[in-house]
Amino acid sequence: MNPSPPHFLPDGTVYGTLLNFKHELALWAARAAEPPYKAPPQAPVLFIKTANTFSPQGAAIPVPARVAEVDVGASVGLVIGNFEEIEPHPSVDGAEYAIKIESTARLPGVVGCVLLNDLSIPHDSYYRPPVKFKCLDGFLGLGPRCVPLAELGDVNALKLEVRINGALRQTVDFAGLVRDASALLADVNAFMTLRPGDVLMLGSDCGPDGNRPRARVGDRIEISAPGFEPLVNTLAGEPA
Repeated sequence: MNPSPPHFLPDGTVYGTLLNFKHELALWAARAAEPPYKAPPQAPVLFIKTANTFSPQGAAIPVPARVAEVDVGASVGLVIGNFEEIEPHPSVDGAEYAIKIESTARLPGVVGCVLLNDLSIPHDSYYRPPVKFKCLDGFLGLGPRCVPLAELGDVNALKLEVRINGALRQTVDFAGLVRDASALLADVNAFMTLRPGDVLMLGSDCGPDGNRPRARVGDRIEISAPGFEPLVNTLAGEPA
């Protein structure tokens, strides 16, 4: 019997993207015109999920006692790398090679996608780097595997479902992105170099009221989408 493959963990830096859904950007339009920025963002708004936040599939994520609830940010990450690193797929008459060329043309440098649960302490400001809200230990749930693009089809057509304790709490439709996967990748590459092992989140959406689904200690969070194995994490009280 072959051992089970290890759960996915990034080899590089994970970059999150804020305000990349049209619905949320519209809700923030009036505030974006106020100081200090006085205009909506013209380039992607990025933040970093540091390595201490990484929680593999199935892990219990610790929540500090001072935090009553956390925001659940369901997202998909583009995993950067070289196509030679992908586990080979069965092919006939060069079909595998053709798939790699097609994927490279659509999203150059991307080896696949991974489900992500970008947890954060609820906050209402994007004016400063949200490190103290988003970079707590364990606050990034990571899907069990990086799924090659050839298995997914159009990344921009994905729909994620978020369930908390089995109840459907949100559907995230990536057709509503401000910058779709290829546009976001191109705009980020215009001012910085993404390296093999890095992950670029497409962003997470909010509900009609501007909030994301919220969970508390003891809750089971499941994020699912066609082509992916579900990402499941539970929230646990932080040890005293």
